[in-house]
Amino acid sequence: MPPAKKRTRTYDPTRTRAAVLAQFGQVRDAVRTLAPEQLALPTRLGDWTVRDLIAHLAMTVASVGRALERDEPAKPGLALLDYPSVTAAHAAAVAESSRDLAGATPDLDALCARTGEDLARHLATAPHTRVLATRAGAMTLADYLVTRTVELVVHTDDLNAAVPGLEVPYDRQALAAATRLLADALAARAPGGSTEVRIPPYAVVQCVEGPRHTRGTPPNVVETDPLTWLRLATGRLAWTDALAAAKVSASGERADLSGLLPLMA
Repeated sequence: MPPAKKRTRTYDPTRTRAAVLAQFGQVRDAVRTLAPEQLALPTRLGDWTVRDLIAHLAMTVASVGRALERDEPAKPGLALLDYPSVTAAHAAAVAESSRDLAGATPDLDALCARTGEDLARHLATAPHTRVLATRAGAMTLADYLVTRTVELVVHTDDLNAAVPGLEVPYDRQALAAATRLLADALAARAPGGSTEVRIPPYAVVQCVEGPRHTRGTPPNVVETDPLTWLRLATGRLAWTDALAAAKVSASGERADLSGLLPLMA
């Protein structure tokens, strides 16, 4: 008998909306505290400064409202699990737009305040089934907001890495959604049941072709924490470095995920 087809994970749209608003609110609160010299600090994103990164975060959130103001496509064309694999094609254009916005915006606090207010206003009335024309492709609002949790959480981590002592908090629901989406993207990229990837407390997926275990401890197990997983999945952290620093444990001959990562640019 063939193995049962895995069901696509669903996300509560009300919780996802709240998570996006909450995580951007955490970023906005942090931006108010930054001095000019901190805004000029480098980040781990090539030649981006902290100022560029904050502009990008605002642009990431503002894209929701801009998409809602466009004509609605007839139907979605981009599945949620395909989103991580299509971002690389738009990375250069996104980087240029972020730097342009940073250069044209002397008051980042005002930008974040305006962006947060606009987001809340748009989300107050938009149905979660509304189809959006996004840069990556046509998606429902519910799915697009899940992608915003990934962008917000990953770039909040970039911000914390760039500014010593900043420690912007992570909204639990936003962190959970981001972790789950990228875990499911791994399972979609390498379908199978020989390896179990555990990211407590948010996700467990099985992937990689090979003998499928049905009970007991699987022969191939990978386990890590949510932030380490997001760094691995987005290329912020190399697999070998994570192993060396004991940030990830991997046991079994099919537990080496280095050839599958990163999942998203």
